[in-house]
Amino acid sequence: MVIGASGGIGAALVAALRLRGEVVGLSRRADGFDVTDEAAVAAGLGGLEGLFDLVIVATGALVIDGVGPEKSLKAVTGPALAAQFALNAIGPALVLKHGLRLLPRDRVGRLAVLSARVGSIGDNALGGWYGYRAAKAALNQILRTASVEATRTHPQSVLVALHPGTVATAFAPAQRAGHPAISPDEAALHLLAVLDRLGPGDTGGFFDWQGKVVPW
Repeated sequence: MVIGASGGIGAALVAALRLRGEVVGLSRRADGFDVTDEAAVAAGLGGLEGLFDLVIVATGALVIDGVGPEKSLKAVTGPALAAQFALNAIGPALVLKHGLRLLPRDRVGRLAVLSARVGSIGDNALGGWYGYRAAKAALNQILRTASVEATRTHPQSVLVALHPGTVATAFAPAQRAGHPAISPDEAALHLLAVLDRLGPGDTGGFFDWQGKVVPW
């Protein structure tokens, strides 16, 4: 299952996974699946039957309601921070809350959230981008915490945060200069290759599109 299936990376993931078998794609645009609305998340996931070997949360945005990343503290506002957290941290947390039951308990089941390297506290040497950085850092902590809890009911679960790299989507114009962009299709293949290699011993980790560990 891919949540955020109408986005650039999400759509590419759906296309790649369809070559492997059955895939369910959910999005706000096509299905009214708004991750910032818990009722919508509960209804959307609660109506699903069966189990999913792989769930990918590919939602998120850098620019929300026309407000881009802050370059300084002077640009920080409460509403913009709240919007970043609602979409980039709270939304995936709600998916984890209502979607964990959809992973198998008796075999490996993988759930990945798309994070970002700029959410790494240890790798932050440039500053700026307060809201997006903080929201992705919060997402990483939520994912890590959920991975600990998940092992109690789903002992072979693999919950991970993934950095897809710089991808040529609507996101790309706001990306930092000097980072060549790859196509969504290429990004999807990289991410799936990484997920294929990860096992229960990797749960709770943060990995880039090459499978390298990203510092918290």
